[in-house]
Amino acid sequence: MAKQLAIDYVSPLPPVRSGIADYSLDLLPHLERLCDLRVIRLPGQPVDRSVVERWHPHPAEETGFEGRLPLYQMGNNRYHEGVEALALERPGVLTLHDLVLHHLAVEVTLAEGVLEPYLERLEADHGWVGEAVGQARKWWEIGQAALFTLHAHRTLLRSQRGVLVHSDWAVETLCENDPELQVRRVPMGIPLAARPDPQAGLEFRRRLGVEEGTALLGSFGFQTPIKRTDRVIAALAREELSEAHLVIAGEISPALELEEEAHQRGVADRVHITGFLDYREFEAAISACDLCVNLRYPTAGETSASLLRVLAVGRPVVVSDYAQSAELPEEVVVKVPLGEAEVETLAARLGSLLKDRDRLRRMAEASREYIRSNHDPERAAAAVADACRDLGELPPPGPGRPDLEPPTTRFWHQVEGEIDVAGAHEPWPEGERRRLRVRLRNRGLAHWLSSREDVGGLILEIHWRRGAAQEAMDSRWFRFSRSVAPGESTSLEAEVRRPLGGRLLIVEPHLAEVAGFRSLGGPWWYRIFE
Repeated sequence: MAKQLAIDYVSPLPPVRSGIADYSLDLLPHLERLCDLRVIRLPGQPVDRSVVERWHPHPAEETGFEGRLPLYQMGNNRYHEGVEALALERPGVLTLHDLVLHHLAVEVTLAEGVLEPYLERLEADHGWVGEAVGQARKWWEIGQAALFTLHAHRTLLRSQRGVLVHSDWAVETLCENDPELQVRRVPMGIPLAARPDPQAGLEFRRRLGVEEGTALLGSFGFQTPIKRTDRVIAALAREELSEAHLVIAGEISPALELEEEAHQRGVADRVHITGFLDYREFEAAISACDLCVNLRYPTAGETSASLLRVLAVGRPVVVSDYAQSAELPEEVVVKVPLGEAEVETLAARLGSLLKDRDRLRRMAEASREYIRSNHDPERAAAAVADACRDLGELPPPGPGRPDLEPPTTRFWHQVEGEIDVAGAHEPWPEGERRRLRVRLRNRGLAHWLSSREDVGGLILEIHWRRGAAQEAMDSRWFRFSRSVAPGESTSLEAEVRRPLGGRLLIVEPHLAEVAGFRSLGGPWWYRIFE
């Protein structure tokens, strides 16, 4: 007779403000029917009385006793510091909700003024690249690129018997980066919510001051720069959405200034920021909306529970055509490509959808059916239990050594090189167009990545100023089609017009960043014209 599966479940739990705590509360009732389940209480974290009365959580030091299999729920914030500590000490099966754990590493080290553990973690997970990036962050000499491209999870994952994720994209990414990992996809369990309550939605609108019949967009969940809510606000300022309102429901990262963004765009009277909402108010807010937005770039590899809960209520959603969001079916979501035309495309597609009420209704029904068919919590629990049976007896891969990659502009802040510009000779009359030939030579150690790279790719800015102290009056961006190895050169041609009043011409390479661009920290060229 097969041995009964015995699981110690380790996760933040309500009232912790974590989507993973909510996920656990949905999963546990179904998982306990399939195994001998114990819930573990993380040190220093509160647990709701209702959870205590139902599952009687055991102390963390009992995790894995008597041959029980720890099942860890791991996320990318400080609520999961205790989960990681236990998982490193007592191997089990780990559900990786965020592929990137670099933000957590920063929170528990650099944010506390402690450097050495951060350096040790990055070096262990990423070799000399991690060590170099860690040293750069000591002086804050690096942008946010490393937070998303150095995942900082290798040591943790290789200490586990298996890893569970929620998307095919996540499986492919992990297996490509480390073929020795045992990775399984399991669905994220999301209860099929009751159909939207029109009365609750109307009442929520009244509290916002948004009349019935006025188009209302919604952005839900914890607001960080990667959710691109500033792009939604920018789209609201365009003609296609001139009458629409936007509700932003969820805690807001200190890195964002959404109110200021709305004022600068002239749409502050149509942007409503609620902060964190409890579950009942959250559902009322979704019910009040005609259409929701869940953009994402770059990604920490998470499957968005807030997106799935919106679909479960039956509200159409617009997403970024990127990473795990690209897996969603076309009848359920509308996808907006990333790039220079993102805001314009977003406004056009939102405006078109808001006018097509029949399509919105069809998408609403398709959304609920998608959740019913693919994210039923009972089926999700069965998949988790099956994966634990398959993986629970396997040995962890062990630490090994990280694969080392050459230095690139994805991580290097200061790069050496030369720049030459042909065609910018005097005299250059105002209003005249010229074709400039720009040649860059890489004299440093790092590969300059092509413009096709989302993070760290080389972008050329050519802009005019009225004088040295003036803001740029005319700026254009040009892309490089190939990367440039140390010692190599690349060139491009760019058509440029000298604007009226333009006296200072600057040609400067930049690197694509998480939000916008940053200086290459190397060559640049300028010329002053009379």
